[in-house]
Amino acid sequence: MGKTTRVLVPRHGPVVRITHWINVLALILLLMSGLQIFNAHPALYWGHKSTFAQPWLSIRMVETPDGPRGVTTVGDRFADTTGLLGWTGLEGDRRNQAFPGWATIPSWRDLASGRRWHFFFAWVFVLNGVIYLLSALLGGHLRRNLLPTGAELRPRHLLAEVAAHARLKFPKGEAARRYNVLQKSSYLAVVLLLLPLMLFTGLCMSPGVNAAVPWLIDLFGGRQGARSVHFISAGLIVLFVVAHVAMVLASGAWNNIRSMITGRYAIEIEERRP
Repeated sequence: MGKTTRVLVPRHGPVVRITHWINVLALILLLMSGLQIFNAHPALYWGHKSTFAQPWLSIRMVETPDGPRGVTTVGDRFADTTGLLGWTGLEGDRRNQAFPGWATIPSWRDLASGRRWHFFFAWVFVLNGVIYLLSALLGGHLRRNLLPTGAELRPRHLLAEVAAHARLKFPKGEAARRYNVLQKSSYLAVVLLLLPLMLFTGLCMSPGVNAAVPWLIDLFGGRQGARSVHFISAGLIVLFVVAHVAMVLASGAWNNIRSMITGRYAIEIEERRP
């Protein structure tokens, strides 16, 4: 084998880098303000109306002979989540609060402020996303870097990529210049499915949008159905972010972070001996 040389190669353009970090800020603040809004009524339903006796998900405090407990219920199943969800366990704090103050903006109970934070950063997020998509389409980033090829979508190749990631074996050399098929598929699913789903279900909770576009809310089975889909979409995006950060750390934290700050990514090139 020849000697390997570590070189920096271009990987992310300026628009990708800038919109990425704006998205990080916007999504964090959207999540925290969204949890503040959820705390105002910590239960989810399907359909047009809130059937208080039959939520499919609820996070609440219940009084027991041993004192207050936090209980999370999904369908017919429930779990004691005291100390994290439903009730924080703080002495003298006996509120029916789903998520603790450290996870919400603002940290105290204030629905009006939470809504203002949420709506403001929702527009930041939408405008930032439009800029990213237009740049990806016009600049060729979507076609060159995000669309999987036919060969990449073959079952054998997909299974090989899944197995490699499960063993924490990541592409090296020239292959590391490009996104692999799992990255492409997950990014496209988030950008083209989950994020638009969050946007449209969020719009469904606006009375003005309901009046102007009444058919939109019916796509999700009603206002409460849209609220539930909005919450589920947000949860899936959180799971994506957790998996994304885990892969960033496992495949080389500094190399990945540097590439999203400077645009340069380090790979090892093998020098062939004559």
